[in-house]
Amino acid sequence: MSMVLANGLSMHVEQLAPPEPASGARSTAPTAVLIHGLALDTLASWYLTLSHPLAAAGFDVVMYDLRGHGRTQRLPEGYALDDFVDDLAALLATLDITGPVHLFGNSFGGTIAFGYAARHPERVATIATIEAMPPTAVWLRLVPRWIGNAAAYLQREHALAGSNPGRGERASRWAKTIGEVLAATTLARDVPASRLPAEERIAAIRCPVLCIFGGESAVDEATTDIRRLLPRARIVTVPGQRHSVLVDQPNNIRDIILPWLREAGGQHCDDHQLARIDH
Repeated sequence: MSMVLANGLSMHVEQLAPPEPASGARSTAPTAVLIHGLALDTLASWYLTLSHPLAAAGFDVVMYDLRGHGRTQRLPEGYALDDFVDDLAALLATLDITGPVHLFGNSFGGTIAFGYAARHPERVATIATIEAMPPTAVWLRLVPRWIGNAAAYLQREHALAGSNPGRGERASRWAKTIGEVLAATTLARDVPASRLPAEERIAAIRCPVLCIFGGESAVDEATTDIRRLLPRARIVTVPGQRHSVLVDQPNNIRDIILPWLREAGGQHCDDHQLARIDH
């Protein structure tokens, strides 16, 4: 575990390096930045799913806890989308990452990725999101519902806890996490009040984009703006899955993302390693 100071914030960061080349020669590996979602989430959702396959595929992997989450400093206020995008920009500067990066975002993490790319298109090589929307008026309208749904989901988990002690322990841990974040910060007020980037800036994103959704989530609502603003984006639906598809189906997500990276960002990827991990 490492703590770095970025944007005036003490941030928890984890990094994974790719394997050393067989020749022993040093090579410049592309950087993959993994951004998690709101309230219930931390960098652990990436660490336990896609981080090691990406490192094995030849990427320098960077994961971090968002402000107010995990081990990163929890300020009482300052949780608008711009704050999270500023944090990402500052973290890359602090880590001296100057080349184009591959951004991976789960849920709100994907919205941060789109927000960063709208502001710094030249700094992004590819974007791969899971259950995420670009920051548009439709997204902003849906945010309060999602925050409410998180609370309702936790209540349902508690109701089922009696018949499944393991599930009850997990629900209690999640309830404690989201309760602390929402009670101690202005996140629930700030995110829905976020300033949106101009739509033309989102439409100007030219890097390859992959958007993955669970078939049982709100796919139609989520994909409307993606199809309108980013018509070249690839949209993949995983049948029978909901919002937690990254955690529930990590191997499936890996098998979607790694071949796409070879195709969309092959000039940045280690083809030999990608082929080995694909199988």
